[in-house]
Amino acid sequence: MKKIFLLLFISFSFLTFSQNKKLQYGAEIQEVDEDKYPGAVLLIGNVKMTHEGAVLTCKQALYYKDKNFFKAIDNVLIKQGDTITQTSDYVDYDANSKQALSWGNVVLKDPTMTLTTDTLQFDRLNQKLYYRSFATIKDQTNTLKSKVGNYYLETKKFTATNRVTVVNPEHNLESNHLDYYTNSGLAYLYGPSTITNTQNDNRIYSEKGFYNTKTDISYFVKNAKLFLKERTVEGDSLYYDKKKGFASATNNIQVIDTVQNFVTQGNYAEIFELKDSLFIIDKAVAISIIDKDSMFVHGDKILVTGKPENRIVRTFNNVKIFKSDLQGKCDSIHTDQKTGLTRMFRSPVIWSDSNQITGDTIHLLTNLETEKLDSLKVLNNAFIVSKDSLSKSDFNQIKGRNMFGKFKDNKLRLLLVKGNAESVYYNRNEQTNELETITKEISSNIEFILDKGQIETIKYLKRSEGTTYPPSKLPEEVKQLSGFIWRESEQPKKKEDIFIKDKNTPKEKKKEVIKPKAALEPKPKKKSKKTNLSSKE
Repeated sequence: MKKIFLLLFISFSFLTFSQNKKLQYGAEIQEVDEDKYPGAVLLIGNVKMTHEGAVLTCKQALYYKDKNFFKAIDNVLIKQGDTITQTSDYVDYDANSKQALSWGNVVLKDPTMTLTTDTLQFDRLNQKLYYRSFATIKDQTNTLKSKVGNYYLETKKFTATNRVTVVNPEHNLESNHLDYYTNSGLAYLYGPSTITNTQNDNRIYSEKGFYNTKTDISYFVKNAKLFLKERTVEGDSLYYDKKKGFASATNNIQVIDTVQNFVTQGNYAEIFELKDSLFIIDKAVAISIIDKDSMFVHGDKILVTGKPENRIVRTFNNVKIFKSDLQGKCDSIHTDQKTGLTRMFRSPVIWSDSNQITGDTIHLLTNLETEKLDSLKVLNNAFIVSKDSLSKSDFNQIKGRNMFGKFKDNKLRLLLVKGNAESVYYNRNEQTNELETITKEISSNIEFILDKGQIETIKYLKRSEGTTYPPSKLPEEVKQLSGFIWRESEQPKKKEDIFIKDKNTPKEKKKEVIKPKAALEPKPKKKSKKTNLSSKE
């Protein structure tokens, strides 16, 4: 026989409470129906339950006294202190373990954020919320979404995993695992993560790092990559201040110029996005593609400035160049990518095939359309040397005031020596390779045609004076032209050699200082005009 106990309450006051000291409850109507709700008290109308600082209200509930378990139904509201409120369709609350399971249109708010989900577990003992089937968290700055997450009420920290996004008007963050603090807007990323600037499509990728969503400052320490409009920056660690347009990277850095097909590497770099500049040191090397072959240029410092259409690359101190068919060395290099002109300064030397070329300044010009070396200029004290094919101590030599060369298929093909031209050449029999004669020539201008680094033909453009010697009667002073120096020991024979610093680099000659003459002294005779370096006589 059913036993039904009906208690009617007048108005909305709560007149009945359980004897349990920890959990108190009340309602307009209380019923006990053992057949339908065994072990439970049915509460109907303005149900209220309080337990250790938490207050729950709903339209109806079931209370299992023996288990100290409360099941709330319809318009459920939970308040914890003055800071946390939660609404949902249903709540199961275990007063012994202080665990609340809410489902159906769950909305939880605290002073820093609003959380919405379908199902939410509230661990009051540890002040922790967690969900396993997607939730959305909104604070003053961002909207966070994830499939799985924990929220720690005391520290205001979300640990979100599985398909995580953090979105605001300027950025979109995607990750598989992050810690996010709603009070500060700080995000700590673990695992593959991408931050996209929705205004200009710049992106950052990392597998471990830190991101301040309020200041747009980030720092990453694993597989970090910064994708800018015209550059991609990679490094072991990466710092980026989006508002200042400044980034720095450390260790195993690679900066890829996506417009010019140009790469710089090193162990420390600074990028000034708003100024279109890049500064890189510590094993700094610039890599460019010339006719499907890589040219490596190393120096103590590399500075890249200007937009892609006007980009300048400067390399300073202990500069070395390596390409499979061209090597070089100097103190500094200036490359204008718009014109393809590379200028080498202070004791420059280049090696092309078996030829060593030196001068006060060397210019290399690249054809921008074919991406092949086009021409060469050696200005002041120009000197080209190649070792005789069968002798270790004999050298073919050409010197003059200036030299102008043309490349064909990246090989030096034509060489014009202008002004005070001199040459020493060892003539061998084409069939036996026996040394037959040594010729020394002097002329104003000499033109040479080279084949595979060897002189094929010689053309004297003005009257020349020459002497041919048999090997046994070659004077010692004729053997080497004035200013001769052989720098093979400095030549980088492989890519790794560009990082070797040479101790015996020839020093640049000091220029003569001309002191002003007294007013009464006779004026010196006028010197003849210098040869126009841009023209060929």
